[in-house]
Amino acid sequence: MSTEENGQFEHFMGRKADLVEAKRSVRTVDGREILIVHHQATFYAIDLHCYHAGSSLENGDIEDINNKLCIICPKHKYKITLEEGEGLYKAANPQEEVRTFRWYSKGIKQRVHKVTERGEDVFVTLSTTPHCIDSDYYYTTQGRIDRAKVDEDTMDFMDESE
Repeated sequence: MSTEENGQFEHFMGRKADLVEAKRSVRTVDGREILIVHHQATFYAIDLHCYHAGSSLENGDIEDINNKLCIICPKHKYKITLEEGEGLYKAANPQEEVRTFRWYSKGIKQRVHKVTERGEDVFVTLSTTPHCIDSDYYYTTQGRIDRAKVDEDTMDFMDESE
């Protein structure tokens, strides 16, 4: 079910109580897989596949990093802010005598989407940011092929470890 508001479509994600209980849910909207996260009384919506290599973020840990709530990609440990989709990394300046590691931003890497709560229902409006964001790649034809390879490699690894 979709409704149009201000020229943008709101897509029904589910009943608030169900999404709160689930903590994380995956929904497909216009061919795009969206991860809905409920954490600390707030809903977030973010592209399901990590911008780095297309792995699913569904089971990623959530941590507070530098006062920003982040989801950690379970495959390669990339840190992504839930609010903005920023990629974060920790580094030290090799020019400093005493190297101090700090958090830095790579910029927006993961597409995030607007969540609206209306009564007992939750809706998502897909991001309309006009420029390409790294996670968009995994929704192109070649990106879907590459993502399928990642999924296949993960399944092969799991079969070998049993």
